[in-house]
Amino acid sequence: MTALLDLREHLPITNPTWIFFLVLCIILFAPVLLNKLKIPHLIGMILAGILIGEHGFDILARDSSFELFGQVGLYYIMFLAGLEMNMEDFPAIRGKAIVFGILAFIIPIVLGFFSNILILKYGIVSSILLASMYASHTLISYPIVTRYGVSRHRCVSIAVGATAITDSLTLLVLAIVGSMYRTDSVGSWSWLELILKVSLMGLFIIYSFPRIGRWFLRKYEDGIVQFIFILAMVFLAAGLMELVGMEGILGAFFAGLVLNRLIPPVSPLRNYLEFVGNALFIPYFLIGVGMLIDVRVFFGHIESMKVAAVMTLMALSTKWIAAWTTQKIYGMKKIERQLMFGLSNAQAAATLAAVLVGYNIVLPDGSRLLNDDVLNGTIVLILITCIISSITTDIAARKMALSELPPDDTQSDTDNEKILISFSNQKNVKNLIYLALLVSNPKKIHGLVGLHVMYDNCSETDREQGKKLLLQAQEVAAKADVTLQTQNRLATNLSNGILHASKENDASEIIVGLHIRATQDESFFGPVLLNLLNKMDRQIMILHAVTPINRVHNIHVAIPENAEYEAGFYRWTERIARMGENTGRRIFYHGHTKTLSLIQAYLQRYHTSVLYEMQETDGGNELKRLSTELQPDDLMVIIMARHGSVSFRPSLEHVPHQINAYYTDKNFILLFPDSYAPASPELTFVELHGTRGTYEKKKGWL
Repeated sequence: MTALLDLREHLPITNPTWIFFLVLCIILFAPVLLNKLKIPHLIGMILAGILIGEHGFDILARDSSFELFGQVGLYYIMFLAGLEMNMEDFPAIRGKAIVFGILAFIIPIVLGFFSNILILKYGIVSSILLASMYASHTLISYPIVTRYGVSRHRCVSIAVGATAITDSLTLLVLAIVGSMYRTDSVGSWSWLELILKVSLMGLFIIYSFPRIGRWFLRKYEDGIVQFIFILAMVFLAAGLMELVGMEGILGAFFAGLVLNRLIPPVSPLRNYLEFVGNALFIPYFLIGVGMLIDVRVFFGHIESMKVAAVMTLMALSTKWIAAWTTQKIYGMKKIERQLMFGLSNAQAAATLAAVLVGYNIVLPDGSRLLNDDVLNGTIVLILITCIISSITTDIAARKMALSELPPDDTQSDTDNEKILISFSNQKNVKNLIYLALLVSNPKKIHGLVGLHVMYDNCSETDREQGKKLLLQAQEVAAKADVTLQTQNRLATNLSNGILHASKENDASEIIVGLHIRATQDESFFGPVLLNLLNKMDRQIMILHAVTPINRVHNIHVAIPENAEYEAGFYRWTERIARMGENTGRRIFYHGHTKTLSLIQAYLQRYHTSVLYEMQETDGGNELKRLSTELQPDDLMVIIMARHGSVSFRPSLEHVPHQINAYYTDKNFILLFPDSYAPASPELTFVELHGTRGTYEKKKGWL
């Protein structure tokens, strides 16, 4: 007992080293324990904060580190929410997001105002400010949807877009109410000035940040430098919004939106951003929120409990009504309504800001605009809504992830997808790795093999250079959290070395860089690629990139007539669809009606989230015409055909000349599909497919 009392004398812990250590222990061990209890991690972080805070066992002092990292974590949540939004799809859901955002603001404001007046007997201004707290919400449970891989679903984008609207309107109400009691207020027109300032600042961020970001990310390729730059942009946007009188979370969200196109989903930079946020800053914020909660409010303090009950009931019910109304208006699914409700009912950031502003405003009679009961009720509101939000989102996101699995994914264990990447020089290592990541099945992402082939009579220096090349490739893959197997191979003939490696590794396809011609008289493909094309019947993707391939803007696909009759038709259709999914960019298919109809049917069945347009060709010189339409960051995929294949035609022999004339300064891929397959009643991914079997077992290509 004495030892226990002695220990209490040293609490709360104020030493920064021990505070940080204990927080890391919570972040480390809480998920392990909570997984066994089937409790969402976010709730665990908040509960841990309650236990260790001054209102719990008073183990840790809520020092400046919680304020700093908590603020960073809050901004991070809003930034990642903007970053994860599918901006290509946003115009299609913009109206829904606006409607949901307005409903999620107006319904709580109206019902909350009357409940505050009639039940709690508060004044008009206090009732308006308190009702605005019901309207706001924080995306506390957003990391859950990213973990389940449904963050790009339309209902998530709607909820995220609505968050920007509701929080902006809530913060506007907060700013107007605050200006009414400021000594430096310019009168009743101050809120118009605020709207003007925020609008101008928003336009400045939207216009300037993408241009600055694009220039910087092109100029500096070091991952750490890029990571620091993005963080600096996020906090600059937040600081600028605070400068004009708005909360910084709006600026962080805007930063995520405008930098969205510059940070590909499949890239080391995205991995850095998500890892640091989810591993440190966001948990720190959640623990800090828990430390604010006083569970003693649940016991005694009848008036506080009454206020807390009204606040919680109004916040939950009005958000559900808004989600239900939006669902009915647009004919959405029940699971979508559930996920929108889960994402939009957690109260934390703007709610805390509003209650603290109201609490700190002292009226002429000495009372506070929002009293102690509201402050205590806010803590209860935050606790209950965060728990309900986390549980609801977890259940809905899990159901959605399971419901979106294609029927044939249950047989994915038989999918032996393995991509062989052949490296020849350091300049294209990154782009070859990025292309492999973009076309890979996320569940089979570790089936990558890196290859470097040298002549067997090469010098020791050449061998060392080959090892360094493969080591560089492994480092690039590791930054994207992917393991790359490597082989440094000797051969009397380079193409035979690649061919034998492909057979030994049972590679499903090969990715190589375009041959660099030493003289104008040398063939376009070079002897190595020509031999590969003649000897291999597997799919070969030949890449030429002038900008980072994972930052392409639009993807154009030029398809020859009768391409649908090739054995590898559905393989390359699948690969390009994955590129569209992983980059979030729109795919423009250029081909004949029959081919396009088959591609469209495939996308509608297996890749509903892919954005695409079908453009019928007129049989003219499509490559020349398309070269004039491509933007600098666009990617052209040209579907080729080997001699003797069904879709081969003499005009394909002129493609190298057209590329030399129109595409030397553009990104393009020459894709040679699988060309031969023996008939087989039992089709697998590894076996080559016959034409008839391809139609009967389309999903066998995945």
